[in-house]
Amino acid sequence: MSKKSDRLSSCVPEPGGLFDPDEPVVREITHDAAAIPPPRKPDPTRLERLREKARNLPASPGVYLMKDSREVVIYVGQSRSLRDRVGGYFVPSADLGPVKQRLLDYVRDFDTLECDSEVEALLIENRLIKDIKPRFNARLTDGKSYPYLEIVTRDDYPGVYITRQPHESGVKLYGPFTSGYALKEALIHLQRAFKFRTCHLEILEDDPQKRYFRPCLLHFIKQCSAPCADKINRQAYREDIERLKRFLESSRGNALREMTREMEAAAAALDFEHAALLRDQIRALQALSRRGRGGRSLQPEVFFHDHQAGLKQLQEVLELAEPVRSLEAIDIAHFQGEAAVGSLVCFIDGKPFKSGYRRFRIKSVPGIDDYKCIQEVIARRYRQAGVNRELFPDLILIDGGLGQLHAALAAFSRMDAKPPRVVSLAKRREEIFVQTRSLPYKLPRTSAALKLLQYARDEAHRFARNYHHLLIARRQFAQSR
Repeated sequence: MSKKSDRLSSCVPEPGGLFDPDEPVVREITHDAAAIPPPRKPDPTRLERLREKARNLPASPGVYLMKDSREVVIYVGQSRSLRDRVGGYFVPSADLGPVKQRLLDYVRDFDTLECDSEVEALLIENRLIKDIKPRFNARLTDGKSYPYLEIVTRDDYPGVYITRQPHESGVKLYGPFTSGYALKEALIHLQRAFKFRTCHLEILEDDPQKRYFRPCLLHFIKQCSAPCADKINRQAYREDIERLKRFLESSRGNALREMTREMEAAAAALDFEHAALLRDQIRALQALSRRGRGGRSLQPEVFFHDHQAGLKQLQEVLELAEPVRSLEAIDIAHFQGEAAVGSLVCFIDGKPFKSGYRRFRIKSVPGIDDYKCIQEVIARRYRQAGVNRELFPDLILIDGGLGQLHAALAAFSRMDAKPPRVVSLAKRREEIFVQTRSLPYKLPRTSAALKLLQYARDEAHRFARNYHHLLIARRQFAQSR
């Protein structure tokens, strides 16, 4: 590891922590292309110097950070071999493609972080990109987190779920896992073996009505022991859950070796269908090994549940007379102007209120014009506000920067009633623009108020993308008929 990486290693987030924005290696980055100085006069020794430095790197998994002439991180990547990957950038004959070749023009130095495994490198890369948002990283900047396997131990009959928003207490967590698809496949095979429930029913041990409840299909195909229908008592069910925990916490080597022997025996007996089934089960269970170390959260944003602190800070930052009880967030989604949609999500006391979610198919805006799309959504959502006893929310959040905020305010200016407060949250630098200030707010990344706004913004984005994908799928289906 390079000497500078020792300084950087002190910036690795502790459980539940974020990177220090004041640390020189990960200080705030300007994303405005005009503000980034162009490459200096060509340095004929630059590539040779960087290539020589890369030769001294270990051939182990890790994360590398490319830096420009101002010591600002402009790209983060990961590899199973730091020496091979980083050294490959500085070979004169290397074909990096147009994007990475342009990146190389800016690179003046790099730092590295050694990791215990490729999985850990993948997760740390994800964390670094989300926190410092390097200019040349296009992936992993959308706020999406890796999934966890969650066992809700506080219930009489614990359920087992895949989640990207795990609870902080009353659960046993495994992960994060690097592949949501592989985790879903593994969960199917785990359920066949341990017969746990994956439903969200409230099942109480002393409920006498359970005996009259009809279990779902999973019970009849022998994938669930049906505690909902009193087919198993609490003690026996919890013993199954304890066996599941032991399997997840062990190396699983004995179980996998036994399954491998059974697969080979089935293949030798020409029972290829059974052998293929066992092969798929082995692959799915092996995928459970591709996860982060227990007790070390590299995704602190998914554990944000301090809604009251967020609401209180938001009131103070925006200098509001009353607390923010209701919040609505708006986002737009389209693909090159096709199937443009708008979404509106509602939060009450800092928590999603799903009954207040709305989606809009953009009707009046041809081509690509996010500003006009925002104005159409605002006109359709709030045209009745102030009349017929329908009220504005305490705060309206627009996904975007100053331009999106101005577009929203222009739409509201054409209405008789005015909203209490409208703000926008820009993705790149996480700045909060308000109509009463010439300069945006720049809150610390650990701010509960910022995390609450990010939560609402990301939820609006997710809801918009889901509707957009639905419309695209419908169109493709109609064209194929």
